[in-house]
Amino acid sequence: MDYDMLVIGSGPSGRRAAVQSAKLGKSVLVVDRGRRLGGVSVHTGTIPSKTLRETVLNLSGWRERGFYGRGYRVKQDISIGDLVERLHKTLDHEVEVLQHQFMRNTVRSARAAVKFLTPNKASLTADNGDYSEVGFANALIAVGTRPHRPADVPFDRKRIFDSDEMLELHHLPRTLTVIGAGVIGVEYATIFSALDVPVTLVEPRNSILDFIDREIVDDFIHQMRDRGMTIRLGSPVKEIASKPDYAEVTLADGRTIRSEMVLYAAGRTGNIASLGLDAIGIEADARGRVKVDPQTFQTSVPNIYAAGDVIGFPSLASTSMEQGRVAACHAFGVNLPPPPESFPYGIYAVPEISTVGLSEEQVRESGDAYEVGLARFRETSRGHIMGVSSGFLKLLFSVETRRLLGAHIVGEGATELIHIGQAVINLGGTVDFFVNNTFNYPTLAEAYKIAGLDAWNRMGRG
Repeated sequence: MDYDMLVIGSGPSGRRAAVQSAKLGKSVLVVDRGRRLGGVSVHTGTIPSKTLRETVLNLSGWRERGFYGRGYRVKQDISIGDLVERLHKTLDHEVEVLQHQFMRNTVRSARAAVKFLTPNKASLTADNGDYSEVGFANALIAVGTRPHRPADVPFDRKRIFDSDEMLELHHLPRTLTVIGAGVIGVEYATIFSALDVPVTLVEPRNSILDFIDREIVDDFIHQMRDRGMTIRLGSPVKEIASKPDYAEVTLADGRTIRSEMVLYAAGRTGNIASLGLDAIGIEADARGRVKVDPQTFQTSVPNIYAAGDVIGFPSLASTSMEQGRVAACHAFGVNLPPPPESFPYGIYAVPEISTVGLSEEQVRESGDAYEVGLARFRETSRGHIMGVSSGFLKLLFSVETRRLLGAHIVGEGATELIHIGQAVINLGGTVDFFVNNTFNYPTLAEAYKIAGLDAWNRMGRG
């Protein structure tokens, strides 16, 4: 059978492209190799790690420790079963919603491995060996990524794990070493630290999260160290060994780290190996990332698109969804306005980090005069009520135009609060918006008013 759109993968970009294509009256087939719809995002990535985070914060009483002390816990003995129970309920609901969404929009789905035969034909091979071929006018590669697993790392699911395998633990580790201080690494490191597990975070580079404003990162590192986390920067890993009673990580500078478990979270690789891309002339880099046109998401074959993590940075569920929608619209001749330059970036660590627009380093490099406004959450009434003792909002304004250039947050609720800054930046708003408008009181959002006034008092009335 022939389809207007063949979508390979049912993660954020695949599902959004499938539904958008169906809304345009096109026939759609979504093919996924997984046992259930949802892709990496639902089953091993975004949703599981964020569910784990929320469960840990609730059961540990982390948010209340500002009032009741660091020894406070809602549940005294937290087991892996406590974490997994909520995880499975959340994943079941996500899959159910996705299945219903496909059914409502007459999107067909199949469980099979896809291999391109020509730019308009692909083979489908089911787990039981059943083979079929399908024709398509357009296709979207939305296969996502998997954890990078170097040959010299002895993954054994007992002492040494990748980020997918961390969801299958049989018990909580007494001690944990996390290798790789990217987004996934810092999220898992801080989640387990919130459970009072002693964590060592290892990063071969001298800095972490280089795309985030340095002042935000410095505060984040301070908070991690303040609660007892060990951070080892600037020395590559020389060897990882799984011993009978512990795992041992040896660094290039000679230091060794012993812990019950090791999480290796240094990069991810595109799931493209079985797609037969070479048969149709699509190339991928060493990490399995497919090159696309950044505006249309077309590959080197015009009727075949790619979106989501498989095309690389920023590898966010939010941007992946939009990439899938844009690709579908372009495939069927729907003209869209250019997207705003600024989109929010959220890191669901403990505490959260979220950012939109330019960092202070980027503004400084531009040479334009700027002013900074700061608001610390502990200085807001809502912060007092919540027992928040750390975290802040940072706003960057142009002195010449008074426009908001960047908003950066570390602390409770950062990924929700950032959308105020996003809206103001993309609508061309100025410092005067924050000064002249009234915010609900008491709220953490009031920090925008405080930070706006902080900058306004130094900038003058314009």
